[in-house]
Amino acid sequence: MAGVNKVILIGNLGKDPEVRTFDNGDKVAQFSLATSETYKDKNGDKQEKTEWHNIVLWRGLAGLAEQYLKKGSKIYVEGKLSYRSYDDKDGNKRYITEIVGRDMTFLDGKPGGGGEQSAPSAPVANEPSQGNVDDDLPF
Repeated sequence: MAGVNKVILIGNLGKDPEVRTFDNGDKVAQFSLATSETYKDKNGDKQEKTEWHNIVLWRGLAGLAEQYLKKGSKIYVEGKLSYRSYDDKDGNKRYITEIVGRDMTFLDGKPGGGGEQSAPSAPVANEPSQGNVDDDLPF
């Protein structure tokens, strides 16, 4: 039986997407996404905890992110957990955990639209290897 690697997040962008276009025209968008949860501590006081997630979108989803997303945008993103490493400018090995998005829904609505808007799923079969991402970038 094959394993399952699926992540679903709803949150807000912590920064505008950083989008790069490769020589073949493919795009990649990267940004941080904040998810928050509230809970009561042992004293009964309400607390909030925010987690930050590194999101990577390829091709069509990257184009939609470039066109419609900005810091603060609220989205639903579904994808897979991915781990990779790179060497920083000082030669130190760095490790990063990312969510590679396969599906996205705009929860704020697209400009000119209204309400929730779904983005088409990214083609998984053509997903490039991590080697296409600049290894000196820490995201």
